[in-house]
Amino acid sequence: MADPATIATLGVAAVASLFMAWAIGAGSSGSTPFAPAVGANAISIMRAGFIVGILGLLGALLQGANVTQAVGGDLVVFAEGGGLSAIAAIIALLTAAVLVAIGIFAGYPIATAFTVTGAVVGAGLAMGGAPAFGTYTGILALWIATPFIGGSMSYATARILRSDAYDERHVVPLLAGLIGAILANVEFAIFAANGEAASVADLAIARLGTHAIATRVGTTLVLASIAALLLYRDLRADESAGQRHFLLVLGGLVAFSAGGSQVGLAVGPLLPLLGPETGLVVPIVGVLAFGGIGLLVGSWTGAPRMIKALAQDYSSLGPRRSIAALIPSFAIAQTAVFCGIPVSFNEIIVSGIVGSGAAAGGGEVSGRKMGLTVLAWVGSLVGAFCIAYGIYTATTML
Repeated sequence: MADPATIATLGVAAVASLFMAWAIGAGSSGSTPFAPAVGANAISIMRAGFIVGILGLLGALLQGANVTQAVGGDLVVFAEGGGLSAIAAIIALLTAAVLVAIGIFAGYPIATAFTVTGAVVGAGLAMGGAPAFGTYTGILALWIATPFIGGSMSYATARILRSDAYDERHVVPLLAGLIGAILANVEFAIFAANGEAASVADLAIARLGTHAIATRVGTTLVLASIAALLLYRDLRADESAGQRHFLLVLGGLVAFSAGGSQVGLAVGPLLPLLGPETGLVVPIVGVLAFGGIGLLVGSWTGAPRMIKALAQDYSSLGPRRSIAALIPSFAIAQTAVFCGIPVSFNEIIVSGIVGSGAAAGGGEVSGRKMGLTVLAWVGSLVGAFCIAYGIYTATTML
C-alpha cells in the first residue's frame, strides 16, 4: 500500500497527465482528423469536434498501448531500469501541456509529439538517465519522412482525382479498396487477450489454420473488394454524396488512429509510477481509459478553434483534395501506432493539406503560415527539452 505522500504526488502527476490529455484533445488529435472534411464543407465544426472525441476515446482503448509503453519507458535509459520519477513526470507533462495550450489559444498547431518527446527526454536526462539513441533514430526517421511521404502521396492522389484522364467513379472506389486493405491488417486490442493485439487477417489465420501468407493476402483482398464495391455503389447513386461519405469515413479513421497514438503522449510518463514499486498498480487499460477521457473532453471543449485554423487558414480544400490529404494520413498514423512511435498528427495532416493544395496551384496554400508552423514545431521540441531539463535541475538544487 502506497503511503499518503506518494499518493499525493501521484495525484498531482495524474492531474498533469489529464491536463496534457485535454491539451492534446483540444489541439492535435481533436482538430486535425476532420479539418479537411470541415474545409470541404462535409461536416460542421461543432459536429466534427463531438465525433472526433468519441472516436479518439475508442482509439485510445483499442490501440493506445504501443505508443504509451514507448513514451513511458523507451525515450530515456536508466541504469536501474524504470522511467521518470513522479516529480520528473509532473515537470515533463506540465511543460508540454502549457506549450500545447499556448499554441491552441494562439491559433498555431504545436506538434504534441515533438513537445512531449522533448519534455520527457529533457526531464529524464536531468534525472541522470542516458539518451536512447536507437529509439531516437526511429522517431526522427519517421518525423523527417512524414512531410515528404505524406505530401507526395496526397499530391499524386489529388492530381489523379483532378485529371480528366481518369474516371473518378472508378478511381475513388480503388482508393476505398486501399483503405480496406489497410484495415484488414490493423491490430486492435479487442481481437486478442493478455494485453496483445491482433488484426482481422490474424483472426482469419488463427481460425482457418491454413497457410499464413495466403490467408492474409486473401483476407486483405476480400476486405478491399468489399470497401471498393460499397463506395462504387454509393457513387453511382449520388456522386457528390458518395464523396462526402468517403471523406467522413476517412476523417473517422484518422480520428480513431489519433486516439491510439496521442493518448500515449499524455499517459506514457505515468506508467513507471503505477507498478509494484510505488504500491499502486493500475492495469494499462485503466491508464488508457483515463487518458482517453481527457482526449474526449479536450476535443469537445477546445478542438473547434484549431479545426477552424487548419480547415480555413492552411488551404482552401474541396472534397477531392480532402480525400487526398486523409488517405496518406491514415496510412502513416497506423504505421506509427504499429511501430509504437510517437508521431505528430499536426505534421501528418498539414503535410497532406499542403500536398493536396499544391496539386491545385501553390497559391492556395499560405506559405507564411506554413513557415511559422514549421518554426513552431522545431521550437516546441527544443523549447520543451530545455525547459523541462532546466526546471528539474533547479528543483533538485533547492
